[in-house]
Amino acid sequence: MLLNFNFFDLFWIFLVFSSLQPLWQRRQIEFRRVQAIKEFERQRNSRTILLIHRQESISLLGIPLSRYITIEDSEQVLRAIRFTPPDVPIDLILHTPGGLVLATEQIARALIRHPAKVSVFVPHYAMSGGTMLALAADEIVMDANAVLGPVDPQLGNFAAASILKVVEQKPISEIDDQTLIMADLSRKAIQQVQRFVRTLLQDTIPYPKIAPERVEPIIEALTAGRVTHDYPVTVEEATELGLPITVGLPRAIYNLMDLFPQAQGGKPSVQYIPMPYERGPALPEPKGRPLPEG
Repeated sequence: MLLNFNFFDLFWIFLVFSSLQPLWQRRQIEFRRVQAIKEFERQRNSRTILLIHRQESISLLGIPLSRYITIEDSEQVLRAIRFTPPDVPIDLILHTPGGLVLATEQIARALIRHPAKVSVFVPHYAMSGGTMLALAADEIVMDANAVLGPVDPQLGNFAAASILKVVEQKPISEIDDQTLIMADLSRKAIQQVQRFVRTLLQDTIPYPKIAPERVEPIIEALTAGRVTHDYPVTVEEATELGLPITVGLPRAIYNLMDLFPQAQGGKPSVQYIPMPYERGPALPEPKGRPLPEG
């Protein structure tokens, strides 16, 4: 029996395969993620939770769409913690610019209430709310080049500490009512954040993680607005502050991050040959004066 295919039949078959290919690829990468997480949990005998926010883009318009910690994230993480037996350690892999204060505090409180050890892994960065979650951990494991960030509160586009600075430096008669209201909210926000960070640092379950004399200097450094909100707190600076930092991530963490690729639009901005670099043979040194070019 002969099957006759014309151009339009082939065209429709091509469209069907083209539409199914992204779905198949997505299912494949989801399967690999689950397998990688299971293997990591088996190696460490722990519950592994990933909270990863990539900078994505709307495919049609290419408009940047930042992802951050949301209430939906907190619901999912809280559910994972609730399903974890009290004697099972939790490993939280963080890659986030921060997010909503309410969602962040809910997750952080659940982490410090977990009886077993909580470890946070930071392969690249955990800024703002991500740092708040790291402060809830008993151990912060970071890549040597990874960074944390300040947790000082922000009111809209302005740092709370900067709004208070205006009130301190100008006569009250020259300050409008809206700025005064913002200053009052800023003072309350800073006090609330400092009180919550103190709760995280004074956590003693399953053991004290911060020396008592280090608690207040850490709070002052991270919440008082001494630096801009996007200031990168390096491994060296975080260690000097007294945070429980361990340098060096398991290879499995980097493999997991590879399974959360950045959404691509056009040619890649970074490219390299993915294998260990090997030095080639050195060229002989030239003797005498170099020949003129041209």
